[in-house]
Amino acid sequence: MPIRDEFTKGFWEILPPFRLVLGLCPTLAVTTTGINGIGMGLATTFVLVFSNFFVSLLRRLIPRQVRIASFIVIIASFVVIVELVMKAYFYQLSEFLGIFIPLIVVNCIILGRAEAFASRNNPILSLADGLGIGLGFTISLFVLGSIRELLGSGTLLGFHVMWSSFEPFTFMLKPPGAFVALGILLGLMNLISQYQARKGG
Repeated sequence: MPIRDEFTKGFWEILPPFRLVLGLCPTLAVTTTGINGIGMGLATTFVLVFSNFFVSLLRRLIPRQVRIASFIVIIASFVVIVELVMKAYFYQLSEFLGIFIPLIVVNCIILGRAEAFASRNNPILSLADGLGIGLGFTISLFVLGSIRELLGSGTLLGFHVMWSSFEPFTFMLKPPGAFVALGILLGLMNLISQYQARKGG
């Protein structure tokens, strides 16, 4: 079923940070905790879903010569909505994510899906694509943030889960720690893919 395929591909086949290797700036910068990863991922998902839908809806009306500028205007409109809602209802999270919320406008994942998929497919498939890619991105940020939070502070979603004598590995909360965690996850995904390829062959 095409809609199901378009939705599920974002969970493994083209998982943004690990398969497309896109959106790495927010992936590395905000994932010091699992909550931050969820917040950034859901904000990106909202923008991705609605920008995909409207780009697809208007694709025949947008002149090809100004399509990128038009896509950015559509994306920016939804980023403003996300930013205002977060400031109104999730102020602390909004303050932590800071500049990375407005920078969703130029996130390669969103612009890439608008250009590569939404501008060439119908609104329903574009919705499924946006939702699948967005949720895959959210899960990726949550997993990365949880690993860094667990090792760096001994907590998970703000709750202490490690034993009392655990010494936090604070390196994981710093920028180099983000690269190390990302590299480990990339390596694991590659190993799983190689195993699946051998098993399938």
